[in-house]
Amino acid sequence: MKLNIQEARMKTKKISLIVPVYKAESFIRKNLEEIKKSVSKTFPNYEIIAVIDGEVDNSKKEASKVEGITVISYKENKGKGYALNYGFNHSSGDFVTFIDCDMDIHPDQLRNFIPYMTTADLVIGSKRHPFSKLHYPLLRRILSVGFRLYSWTILGVKLRDTQSGLKLIKREVLEVIMPLLLVKRYAMDIELCFLAQKHGFRTVEAPLHIDFQAFHGKPSASSLKTIKGMFLDVLAIRYRYSFLHYYQRAFHKNMNWKNGDNYDDIIIPEIKPNDK
Repeated sequence: MKLNIQEARMKTKKISLIVPVYKAESFIRKNLEEIKKSVSKTFPNYEIIAVIDGEVDNSKKEASKVEGITVISYKENKGKGYALNYGFNHSSGDFVTFIDCDMDIHPDQLRNFIPYMTTADLVIGSKRHPFSKLHYPLLRRILSVGFRLYSWTILGVKLRDTQSGLKLIKREVLEVIMPLLLVKRYAMDIELCFLAQKHGFRTVEAPLHIDFQAFHGKPSASSLKTIKGMFLDVLAIRYRYSFLHYYQRAFHKNMNWKNGDNYDDIIIPEIKPNDK
């Protein structure tokens, strides 16, 4: 792919790659090296932030062996959503990328997202994009389609896929949305996409190439606990938005639009760089 105008503009910007890490001691060093090698080819100004989501193994030690990246951690496992928010609060890029540490989607594909940023605030890798090329297990396909239909029905998110582990997002968008997120574990991706849609930010899906045979992590079948957690989280998002009006009121509180209203019940989660 030749260097286009949008790609030339992106080279003048800083990009932050946030990588949540949990129980990845056997492969995290290799994968972080690969992520660093990949992103440096496209983005001269970048930072990679590995967030150790619970110091339960040697992931932090192994990640720290990779030069030129930032490794941050906290003691207890708190979930992917918390890790991404924690990493975002340590980042400084004009654009932010979330990428899974198991690299089921290779970071080389991030370059393909750049043309889509011409008309987008968020670019989401989509397995359901008509130009995607997929090679992964039938069970994962079935679960993906089932969750998509379920989230469409409950939340009305107008996207074909929200759960892929590769996203490219403008920082200004995340500065609005991240303080509102409550899902810490299972359905943070759909919560982010739902709130982006409600705020009127433009989300564009980009095609992906997924080859499960080239998987660089430690594959595991989706557990019943994870599936149950995701389905319950989706219901909770709808309940908080439509009945509690939590997201709207939290936004008003952040903007200091109180006008005499009582917001004592709205507790905005604080995830700061000095959080331990």
